[in-house]
Amino acid sequence: MHIRRPKTLMPFWRLDAFSQFGQFVSFYSSNRPSSTVKNPQSTVGIFWDLENKPPNSVSPFEAGIRLKRAVSSFGVVRYMVAYANRHAFSYVPPVVKERRMERKVLNHMENKGMIKPVEPYVCRVCGRKFNANEKLINHFKIHEQEHQKRLNQIESAKGKKRVNLVGKYAMKMEKYENAARDILTPKMGYGLAEDLKRAGFWVKTVSDKPQAADVALRNHMVDLMDHRCIQCIVLISDDSDFVRVLQEARERCVKTVVVGDDVDGVLKRNADASFSWKEILIGKAKKEAVSVVSRWKDRDILKRLEWSYIPKEKIDGCDFEDFQMEDEQLEHSSGQDYIPLQTKDDKPWWEWDSDADVLLKFVVAFDMAVAVLLLALLNYHYHCKVSLHVK
Repeated sequence: MHIRRPKTLMPFWRLDAFSQFGQFVSFYSSNRPSSTVKNPQSTVGIFWDLENKPPNSVSPFEAGIRLKRAVSSFGVVRYMVAYANRHAFSYVPPVVKERRMERKVLNHMENKGMIKPVEPYVCRVCGRKFNANEKLINHFKIHEQEHQKRLNQIESAKGKKRVNLVGKYAMKMEKYENAARDILTPKMGYGLAEDLKRAGFWVKTVSDKPQAADVALRNHMVDLMDHRCIQCIVLISDDSDFVRVLQEARERCVKTVVVGDDVDGVLKRNADASFSWKEILIGKAKKEAVSVVSRWKDRDILKRLEWSYIPKEKIDGCDFEDFQMEDEQLEHSSGQDYIPLQTKDDKPWWEWDSDADVLLKFVVAFDMAVAVLLLALLNYHYHCKVSLHVK
C-alpha cells in the first residue's frame, strides 16, 4: 500500500538550502565594499612667525586660544609651532607699555590717598585683602619665596621621592602660577613664550642671525609636507619670503590660510583663504571658515568631474588634410572589428581601474557563480526526489 505524503509548499531540504543561500548572500552583501567612502578630516598645522607678527592687541594666551578655535573649522589641529629669536621674546608691544604706565600712575595715586579702589585687591593664593595694589605686590613676594622653595625641593629630590613631591605641590604650584600672571610683571618681555606654551604651542628660540626664524619655519612646513602629515597650512605672517612655500603647498594640493594685518599682501594673494587678526579675535573668521571649507569641497568635486577638450586655437590651426586623413583611416578600419565604446588607450569600457572596483567586480562574479551552483544542486536533488517518488 502506497502512502501519500501531505502536500507542502516546499520540501524541508529545499527550505534549508534556501535559508543557507539567503544567509550566504546577506553575509557577502554586508561585507561588500561600499561605493561611498567618507573622507577623513584634514590635518591642520599652525605656523607662527613671531618676529613678524607678534600678538599686540590681546594677551598671547588669549590670542593663541582664539586662533586655534577659528582654525579648528578647517580640520583637526595637530601642529602648533612658533619660531622667534630672543629679541622677539624680550620685545614689549606699545599697547602693553601704555598699560604698564597707567598702572604705575594708579599705584602712585593710591599710595598718596588721592583715589581709592572700588573693591579691595584680593590675593588669589591666601585670600588676604589690600586697599592698594603695591601692598598686594609686596605681600605676594612671600608666596614667591614659598614657590621657589618648593621648586628647589623638587629639583634636589630623585626617583620616587621627586614624584611624590610633584604630586604633593601640584595644586599649590598651579594656584600660584595663575595668581602670578595677574600680579607680577614678567622679567622678559610680556610673557610671550610662557603664554603661548600654555595655549598649546611648541615655541622654539632660534639664533640671532637674520632670517633664522623664517628659514626654520619654512623647513618645518616643507618637512611635514614631504612626509604627507598635513593637508592644511595656517601661516601667521606678513613676510613675503614665505610666498615660495605657499606656491609649493598649492602644487602639492595642500590648502593654505594666511593670517595677517596686510590687507593686500602678496601672501594673501597666493593663499586659498586669508583673515585679519581683527576677524580672528572677534570670531568672524570661525564663521567664514565654514563657507571656505564648503567652497574647497565644491572645487575638489569639480576637478574630479573635469573632462578634457581641444582648445579652439588647436582646432583653428588644423588643416583640411588632417580631417581627410582621419576619414580615410576610419574608412580603412570599417572592414575590421570596430569597437566604438573603446577608449583611446584600447581599454574596454567594462574594465575598472581602482582596487575597490576590482574587488567589487570579483565579489559580484563570485555571488553569481555560487547562486548558479546552488540552483543547479537544488534542481538535481528535486529531480532525484521526483523520480524516486514516481517509482
